[in-house]
Amino acid sequence: MGEVVASLKLLPAEADTDLEALKKKLAETLPSEVRIYKFEEEPIAFGLKALIAHLVLPEDQTGKMEEVEEAVKKVEGVGEVEVLMVRRF
Repeated sequence: MGEVVASLKLLPAEADTDLEALKKKLAETLPSEVRIYKFEEEPIAFGLKALIAHLVLPEDQTGKMEEVEEAVKKVEGVGEVEVLMVRRF
């Protein structure tokens, strides 16, 4: 079974959102077959940072990326979600 890695850019809902707490909430919310490869923080402006989440998903499950996006959008503290890249791992 192959895997894909998806990079998502998460913009916090508020400027003072705790990114460490956001990472924990995200880990608890993701479907069980999705794992976190790594997180990165990207400065945006005026001290605001975006969270880049690199996630590993099974390649053979249709609709898994949409399920992940919907789960991430429901996480408290996430304002916007942008898919940056999806490729084979």
